[in-house]
Amino acid sequence: MTDNMDDVLAQADPDTPVVRRSLWTRFSSKSPIVLALLALVLGFLIGALVIIFSTNTVLDAWRNIFSSWGAPWDALKVTFDNVGAAYRALFTGSVIDPPQFWHSIVTGKQWDNSLTPISETLTYATPLIIAGIAVGIAFQTGIFNIGANGQAIMGGIAGCAVGSMINMPAFIHIPLTLAAGIIGGVIAGAIPGFLKAYTGAHEVIVTLMLNYVIAFFLVFVLLSTALQLPNQSNDISRTMYSSAQLAPLFGTASGLRVSYGIFIAAAVVYFAWWFLDRSSLGFDFRITGNNPNAAKASGINARRVVVVVFLISGGLAGLAGVVQVASTTHYVDGNFLIGNAGIGFTAITVALLGRNRPMGIVWGSLLFAALGVGGRNMQAATGIPLDLATIIQSVVVLFVATPVLVKEIFRLRSSSAQGIQLATKGWSS
Repeated sequence: MTDNMDDVLAQADPDTPVVRRSLWTRFSSKSPIVLALLALVLGFLIGALVIIFSTNTVLDAWRNIFSSWGAPWDALKVTFDNVGAAYRALFTGSVIDPPQFWHSIVTGKQWDNSLTPISETLTYATPLIIAGIAVGIAFQTGIFNIGANGQAIMGGIAGCAVGSMINMPAFIHIPLTLAAGIIGGVIAGAIPGFLKAYTGAHEVIVTLMLNYVIAFFLVFVLLSTALQLPNQSNDISRTMYSSAQLAPLFGTASGLRVSYGIFIAAAVVYFAWWFLDRSSLGFDFRITGNNPNAAKASGINARRVVVVVFLISGGLAGLAGVVQVASTTHYVDGNFLIGNAGIGFTAITVALLGRNRPMGIVWGSLLFAALGVGGRNMQAATGIPLDLATIIQSVVVLFVATPVLVKEIFRLRSSSAQGIQLATKGWSS
């Protein structure tokens, strides 16, 4: 009632200040950033509940709250201590440990220890950002590319082959290796692209099944071709020459693994922003995703858009795969990007969390990387399983995907769910 009266007063006299409308109401009106932050808050709250109900020390403290007058306060203290220790380990393991950082500032020593957490987070986030951009561009067009993981594997195979079987100067070898990864992803993306454009095959089914085909192709390549490590019977490839590797940003001696691949990720983010917001082809992509009928009426070639979307999305996913190889292991094996290491699958949730926008995907990738890296430190420091980080990730995505639920929980004004609508049109196409 108050908000309606304020609107009436504002329309009657625009110069009249409306003082009764709260800052919270104005700030949270339609901002997707607020939605993502509130989803993150809910994720950590539910994570705290999981810690409370799964930690024996906390449960024992609450069972004895009637044993003495001070027992309830002791139970609260134990609860906050356990939850705080878990989230403190999560933060210090993925971002920075303040005491250790201060020690390095004062003494000028042990910078490797101080910067290792953020270095590991950036190392994991680098290929995830690229893969997230690959998926996000497809989502912007209303196309579900579920095959980004397979495309990344193809990129890793092709890049590793060029990087380990050809020896040349680095200024030629690195671009050639990255180009090979992109081409590998393009080939994997072209298959579902042409099938959808010219046969009407559903991209979700085709790309999902293609992931399995490529996973078995990876094993075949590593066991039956010249890429296999010589004198080796296991499914492991040759090691890339140093001239093809993306070297650590601070040098090998520093022990920090973050590599020059981070600049490639930054270039991809800039390309995605320019392509979607400044190029005519990107405009065709967005129009097709927003309103396919309007795109058809304006003369946009739907088949061309579908094929080009998969070529670009697959190429970027392949680039993510080769960046992963060139930055970290420098070889591929039968478990490359399989299971929990499958950045292509994580990229789908990151793209959803980032509303398919380049900078949103960057922040989403950093969040997921921090939760993954910090979760391992949390498990080592407190004994709380790494699965807690996965729970937080899942809850955050759940709430981001259901903006109406977040709006009702926090009593927000009407907020737009346009980003989710854009990302779900491909299911019925």
